[in-house]
Amino acid sequence: MHTHDDRAVKVLNSLIETTMDSAHGYRSAAEGADNPEFKTMFTERAGKREELCRRLQQEVRTFGGEPEDDQSLMGRIHNKFAEMRGDLMGRDDKGVIDEVERGEDHIKAKFEEASRDTRLPEPARQLVTTAYAEVKADHDTISALKQRVH
Repeated sequence: MHTHDDRAVKVLNSLIETTMDSAHGYRSAAEGADNPEFKTMFTERAGKREELCRRLQQEVRTFGGEPEDDQSLMGRIHNKFAEMRGDLMGRDDKGVIDEVERGEDHIKAKFEEASRDTRLPEPARQLVTTAYAEVKADHDTISALKQRVH
């Protein structure tokens, strides 16, 4: 029988993997960007996502679960693919920002879905809802940046 705690651990661990994917994506974007403003922004966002991972991991522990501590398989594959594509086709800030926005679309959708999960225990739902607001704000900033550079 699955409990609400099991559900919380599963949902939170999924969000941890996605958030780690995002942090790695931002680190890669910072390395690939030419513009110092973008490098700084992406590095700061990577740090924010790493902090969010720590908060989510702590919440998993409160439910007696073992938190994820690595990216998802799909995230690792995507990052490798993006790196190879950049090596083959060259990198420019527009391409880096496009890739970041794709990642932001994904993480935003995951957090939005989790924030609507009424089966999550209240403490987990509160954390997810707060995190979703942060993720959405970052997503909107990146979308505006994309519009500015295109």
